[in-house]
Amino acid sequence: MKISRVSEMRALDRTAVDKFGIKEEILMENAGQAVFFVILKEFGVKNKNFLIFCGSGNNGGDGFVVARKIHSNGGNVKVIILGDRDRYKGTAGMNLDIINRMPIEIRQVESIESIRNDISLSDAVIDAIFGTGLARDVEGIYRDIIDQINKSGKPVFSVDIPSGINGDTGKVKGLSIKAAYTITFGLPKLGNMLFPGYDLCGKQYVTHISFPPSMYNADTIKIEINNPARLCPRNKNGHKGDFGKALFIAGASSYFGAPLFAALSFLKAGGGYSRLALPQSMAPFIASKESEIVFAPLKETKSGSISIKNKDELLTLSEKMDIIILGPGLSLNKETQQLARELAMDINRPLLIDGDGITALSNDLKVIAERKADTILTPHSGEMSRITKMSIEELNANKIDILQDTACKLDSIIVLKGAHSLIGYPDKRVYINTTGNSGMATAGSGDVLTGTIAAMFGLGLPIEDAARKGVFIHGFSGDLAAGEKGEDGITARDILDCLPTAMKMEREGFEDTDYNGVELI
Repeated sequence: MKISRVSEMRALDRTAVDKFGIKEEILMENAGQAVFFVILKEFGVKNKNFLIFCGSGNNGGDGFVVARKIHSNGGNVKVIILGDRDRYKGTAGMNLDIINRMPIEIRQVESIESIRNDISLSDAVIDAIFGTGLARDVEGIYRDIIDQINKSGKPVFSVDIPSGINGDTGKVKGLSIKAAYTITFGLPKLGNMLFPGYDLCGKQYVTHISFPPSMYNADTIKIEINNPARLCPRNKNGHKGDFGKALFIAGASSYFGAPLFAALSFLKAGGGYSRLALPQSMAPFIASKESEIVFAPLKETKSGSISIKNKDELLTLSEKMDIIILGPGLSLNKETQQLARELAMDINRPLLIDGDGITALSNDLKVIAERKADTILTPHSGEMSRITKMSIEELNANKIDILQDTACKLDSIIVLKGAHSLIGYPDKRVYINTTGNSGMATAGSGDVLTGTIAAMFGLGLPIEDAARKGVFIHGFSGDLAAGEKGEDGITARDILDCLPTAMKMEREGFEDTDYNGVELI
């Protein structure tokens, strides 16, 4: 499913009216009907008490439609208007006029004290205060009301997005409603899908409000939920080379886990042949842990990292492989960092760069941009900061646009790791991944991701699909681990150990609507 920016949704609304003749009255009616449907489905209406808070824009107009639907279906509803009642114009004003003719109590809020009792006597609250275009911080009476609603513990149904969330960033503007359910219109907005907004939306529904598919599936909308392609069936007569050959250039004297987890996760996720090029002193230790990996012991620097003297050998090895992974636990040794830059320049195979490899290349981005073969970068926010030369604060404030621009400039696929990891492409497509959990924020988790992505490529997916599938499977494996042990205390090893089960479920046709992010109505 596509995901829209606020400006894109406004353009879709205009297109619906101007091109298809779908009047604003119909769009608002459909929006209100969808909210009512979710209330009916999830909570029930008849003989229950509802309190609707309506802001001064079209979000409030949607709330008026909901009030009418509740009233006509046997519910008790009270409407609280925030702001000047005379400011409602057009379709919102029309719907206010309609409910004003009905036996529905409508009043303007005067103070927080005046509505405390109303909230306590309600069975549920409908939040139609702000829409998706909120740019300023929530202050004054608005902040007091949102705080009171949250403290009440009443189930909240938010219209389009919880009030207080920025529709383009998911950031909280001072204070936000914590909804039990959110019903969004046309398409999910970025703020519905990015943290912390996603977490504050509760269970999410979306209605296309009668938009034709040509609108909400338009190629001009570049962002969507990551529902990756299915894997090809395994070749029942295949040998290990048929399921991918990966070379991992990784490890240093202080980093034993990173190379191990990266190389082993390739096998655990279904890859056929995993070769680990690492400092020679490390090979015996890691071999004693996992003998399935094939080792290429290398000459070392004085600090125990991979020496640049190994360059020719590594280039020769790379020619025999399907994909190369460069960087897990490589260290920041100057000589090794120079080796990473030279290898990235000369390797003619698909190259996945992670961790210390990203740090090495962030000082010479031209090497990445000029590569002829496919490149995947898997930075966390700190590494993305190094690539873009922006602060993490700047990055988090506008991460989608920055990801799109960077992937385009570097002609690379970029997996920006984090809660709901983002997969960006040179043509500015971005996929928001919904698998995974906070327990995966642990050392080594990213190394498991690199091996998983490489395995998806080894199993036959094109590199673009392999990146998306790898991110999805990695997060799904983390969810399986959390399901067994809880999010607190799961380790990279736990995620790695769940990869075979994740792959088995994927092969058996696993489908979980929770990972769609939203439910369509």
